[in-house]
Order: sequence, then C-alpha cells, then structure tokens
Amino acid sequence: MDLTPSSAVAGRLLAASEPQGGVAGWAAGLVETFGGPGAGAAIALENLFPPLPSEVILPLTGFAASQGVLSIASALFWTTLGSVVGAVVLYGIGTVFGRERMHAWWAKLPLVKASDLTRTEAWFARHGTKAVLLGRMVPVFRSLISVPAGVERMPLPVFVALTAAGSLVWNTVLVMTGYWLGDQWDVVGRYVGLVSKVVLALAAAALIGYVVVRVRGRGREKP
Repeated sequence: MDLTPSSAVAGRLLAASEPQGGVAGWAAGLVETFGGPGAGAAIALENLFPPLPSEVILPLTGFAASQGVLSIASALFWTTLGSVVGAVVLYGIGTVFGRERMHAWWAKLPLVKASDLTRTEAWFARHGTKAVLLGRMVPVFRSLISVPAGVERMPLPVFVALTAAGSLVWNTVLVMTGYWLGDQWDVVGRYVGLVSKVVLALAAAALIGYVVVRVRGRGREKP
C-alpha cells in the first residue's frame, strides 16, 4: 500500500478538493499525507461525528484511487476498517451507558412511558441484526445504530461482522462512484446529501407525530 503519493498526483487531488473547502480539503490532506490509513482515519471520525459527511470523504477517496494515490483495494480496506473502529467506539459508549441508566434516563423524559422503551428493546432483540446491517447503509443512522447495539449488549463479534459487511457495501458504492466520476466526484455528495436531508426530515416528522399523539393521549386521560 503506497502511503506517499507523488507531489504531482497529490496536487491534483488537493486542487480538485479546493472548491469544496472545509471537509473535502481536510480529507484530501489526510489521503495525500497517509494514503489508505488517512482515508480510514477520516471515516472513523465520521462515524463518531456524523456531521462529517461520508458522502464527501468516500467519493474523494475513490477519486484519489483513480489518480494513483492509493489502490481501490487499499481504499476499501482502510475505509471499512475505519467504519468498524468508529462503530465499535460508539458500541462501547452504549455498553458503558447500559440498560439500567437508559431506563433511568427514559423515566425522566416527558411524554414517554416505560412500556415504550420495553417495546423498543423487544423490537431490537428480534430485528437487531437487520437493523445494524441495513442501518450502516442509511445516512445519519449508520452511525447512531451502534449505540443501541451496545446498550442491548449485542455480541461484539456479531456486531463487528454486521458492521463490516454493511460498511463494505456502503463504502464500495461511494468509493467506486468517485473512482468512475473522476474529478466530478463531488456530484455524489450533492445527491447523497439530499437523501440525508430527506431521512432527517422523515425522522423529524415521525418525532413530531409521536409527540402530538402523546400530548393528545394525555389530554384525554386527564378528564
């Protein structure tokens, strides 16, 4: 795995990222300096801080591969490893937080019932494997799904295997798209970013609907 790309290739990579600024320039710098491990570190941080967009980092890594900065195999290996490392950290946070603390915290929230959390736990017990696997391919939730997996103490080897499989699919699609698009790799970010906004809007709508139903339910109970 080539960790030191030539200055000419690195220059093309950084030049292509300049119009994006911010995250793109930061990710380009990591890939320029460290190659595959740099891309892996960027994705590990993206898992821990979801506002860092994988839809920018992964296509940029694919473009870097098309410029010879690293190989496709290296790009997929390191970004998938980074995904797993970041997810395991969040899993650990969920494990430390624990079920008892979760119930204690839940009991203090307004408009919720203990039975809601119990049903959620039962749902995760039945569908947790699918949630972790498929959740790795959904913007925003691909990071958050690791926390309930830790809270529910999903066996770590199972969690790692599911996370690696789901992450490999997501990473492959975005890395290869960036590879094929070349210096037009940033198109990916616009489309996936739109999907992320739709997912957030749907989640917000679901939350608002939940609160409205709870408030109305309490209003009926008072008389």
